[in-house]
Amino acid sequence: MSIERLVVIGGDAAGMSAASQARRLKGPGELEIVAFERGHFTSYSACGIPYWVGGDVTARDDLIARTPEEHRARGIDLRLRTEVTEIDVARRRVRARDVDSGARSWTSYDKLVVATGARPVRPDLPGMDAEGVHGVQTLDDGQALLDTLARARGRRAVVVGAGYIGVEMAEALINRGYEVTVVNRGSEPMSTLDPDMGRLVHAAMTGLGITMVNDAEVTALLADADGRVRAVVTKDAQYPADVVVLGIGVRPETALAKAAGLPLGAHGGLLTDLAMRVRGHEEIWAGGDCVEVLDLVSGQERHIALGTHANKHGQVIGANVGGGYATFPGVVGTAVSKVCDLEIARTGLREKDARRVGLQLETVTIESTNRAGYYPGASPMTVKMLAERRTGRLLGVQIVGREGAGKRVDIAAVALTAGMTVEQMTALDLGYAPPFSPVWDPVLVAARKAAAKVRNL
Repeated sequence: MSIERLVVIGGDAAGMSAASQARRLKGPGELEIVAFERGHFTSYSACGIPYWVGGDVTARDDLIARTPEEHRARGIDLRLRTEVTEIDVARRRVRARDVDSGARSWTSYDKLVVATGARPVRPDLPGMDAEGVHGVQTLDDGQALLDTLARARGRRAVVVGAGYIGVEMAEALINRGYEVTVVNRGSEPMSTLDPDMGRLVHAAMTGLGITMVNDAEVTALLADADGRVRAVVTKDAQYPADVVVLGIGVRPETALAKAAGLPLGAHGGLLTDLAMRVRGHEEIWAGGDCVEVLDLVSGQERHIALGTHANKHGQVIGANVGGGYATFPGVVGTAVSKVCDLEIARTGLREKDARRVGLQLETVTIESTNRAGYYPGASPMTVKMLAERRTGRLLGVQIVGREGAGKRVDIAAVALTAGMTVEQMTALDLGYAPPFSPVWDPVLVAARKAAAKVRNL
């Protein structure tokens, strides 16, 4: 029996999860696995980089789930510092370049996994290549930022963008003792929330000493005579900076796939079927931040770059490559973050998302507490809930509050996945004790109010 070869492009969550799962199902005598990774590290938590930069995580290696040596010990031919530069679909081979030596070679495959991840958005603006300007996507990026912080001449930081990465990096830099300004082109931080909920995040960030500049488009970065960044420029002002962190978001890293003629969606991500197989290509799979996924609420394809999805994609791909069967049905768009002690969570659709796909909706916003009001440490929590008009189907939930607020969004994520109505949610049997929740959990209070609003139409 001939030995098949699986080639994996990308050595982080999706790629190495796929390789590891395939190896569990098929030994080296049945399946040869070759994995290419252009960086220095594999199988690490990119989501943990802001907390490493901020000092909550003390060592870089704490973010690494499995080292290259551990992968190799399991029979995976892992090639670090090797970048795939071309996919030849017709001849089933990939061309790779050794990043250090420049040497190039072809490797054939029987099955291919594309897990090239995403790249930080880096606008084509004057001064963007100045020293001290950083995107944060990989461990190499995190190390480069820490090196800059260690030798920075001053303590002024500007974060461009106020999404998840932007607010998390603002916290990290505050923890490092920097004076932080966040320049945001939106009306409020956290565009994944509706603006009324983003306003709560804005107030909390300002209270932490972060200067928020909203409705501001960056037009250039200025550098000093040594080529180091010294200011961020908008139409109306300049903001001094000894370091600049880009938190504008990410895009699927699919230039390689596009050049190979693989199908891309409206957001630039690879399109796959339920088995994570690239559409129209029986022997090519893709997963992680380079793919688009089905939004189970709107029914449309979305690009959502999260490690939770990437690991699941890898498990599905590895099962299918290894001769088993698995599918990835889609997502509801759940995410949670924090800035210092403020927890921020969302799942499902925002108001504009719902309207974009033609849904009519009702919204309610309630104020509650994370614990019984009389219990020590009770703190305020705001919950916003969206429901479809007439049917009462849950469409989305956003939560902003202190301890215990963020993970409450999981209640709504399960309800969304199950297609529940807000009326059905009111009967959920959630855990209660005064240290953990009021007798009516804030999510259920919002559900009751939403159900009453829908019922009275």
